[in-house]
Amino acid sequence: MKKHLYSRLCTTAIATLALLGAVAATPAAAADEAQGNWMVRLRSTYLDMAGKSDPIGGVGASDRITVNNKWIPELDVTYFFTPHIAAELVLTVPQKQNVYLDGNKIGSFTHLPPTLLVQYHFIPNGTFRPYIGAGLNFTRIWGADIANNSLSLDSWSVAPALQIGMDYKLTKNWFLNADVKKVWLSSDVKAAGVKVSNVSLDPWLFSMGVGYRF
Repeated sequence: MKKHLYSRLCTTAIATLALLGAVAATPAAAADEAQGNWMVRLRSTYLDMAGKSDPIGGVGASDRITVNNKWIPELDVTYFFTPHIAAELVLTVPQKQNVYLDGNKIGSFTHLPPTLLVQYHFIPNGTFRPYIGAGLNFTRIWGADIANNSLSLDSWSVAPALQIGMDYKLTKNWFLNADVKKVWLSSDVKAAGVKVSNVSLDPWLFSMGVGYRF
């Protein structure tokens, strides 16, 4: 599972670097000056975890370890290099998640999961403005208290991310936004430093909110 994740990660990273190279070769002056190069969005996001895990110790049933779903606040900052090409940094506050074994809570952990995406905006001057994006998620995990501290998680996870969304123009500067992201994120579960399972969080993030461009 890790091997496939790293393969997807490498493919996405190469594609992202290629896009960034193309962006770097494009003068920033080509951006939509009438609306401004910057956009800030505030969204409410539902974090929907996959709930998949390897058998504990390599034996028995799969998917016994799960992590809860929840609503989280989301703030993103977007810079338009051109009317069509933008980079988005997705942020939130540190989030606490519960960990379950066979449906029973066995602990919790805290994480901070910023995501950096390169976007293509199809109709940059329209009222309805769809876009797609691809990039990387960087999740920092700490404060894990699982099974009375007998289990631990990876401190860092890096994962590919894909995005599709739209902005709907209300005024010159204000927009409604709807957005869906998929992140391929996993973490090893360890006992005394030895891996006993792998949890595939692989969350979907469903978001709605408002944006301001300046």
